[in-house]
Amino acid sequence: DVLLHQLSARIDARQGDMLIVLHQLGSHGPTYFERYPAQDKTFSPTCDSNQIQKCTNEALTNTYDNTLVYTDRMLGKTIDVLQRYSEQRDVAMIYVSDHGESLGERGMYLHGTPYIIAPKEQTQVPMVMWFSPTFAQQAHLNLACLRKNADNKDYSHDNLYHSLLGLFDV
Repeated sequence: DVLLHQLSARIDARQGDMLIVLHQLGSHGPTYFERYPAQDKTFSPTCDSNQIQKCTNEALTNTYDNTLVYTDRMLGKTIDVLQRYSEQRDVAMIYVSDHGESLGERGMYLHGTPYIIAPKEQTQVPMVMWFSPTFAQQAHLNLACLRKNADNKDYSHDNLYHSLLGLFDV
């Protein structure tokens, strides 16, 4: 939540185009239990230790899933802030994880396995985009096409860079 603290004030202080990067610590293990506040503890039992090998798979998975609940709430709050500006500015949000996490698939945990042998849980990550109507219009985005492609095609982190450049008309 600290990432959203005074976000509105920062937006208000700037004129013209801007890119704001919010870097969330996210769902990094092994201390998943430290990645969400108590009110976002949705699933239990949880693994409240950094010694994940001592936890059941159910507890580890629940704890990791609680980090996702928190991330989802944070993204929703970010969109709420941006929606308040959608009448005055062209605003958008892109969220992408840097990597996934293994929770015991093929005996692997955490992340960082060489790509060639890494399970898909480490290499396939979410990417979420939200655009205000005016941003989508100004950027000439066909949202139906984006949704269709998101449902039917695979993309990689390599797509992020040219997507950002295109959205900023660079």
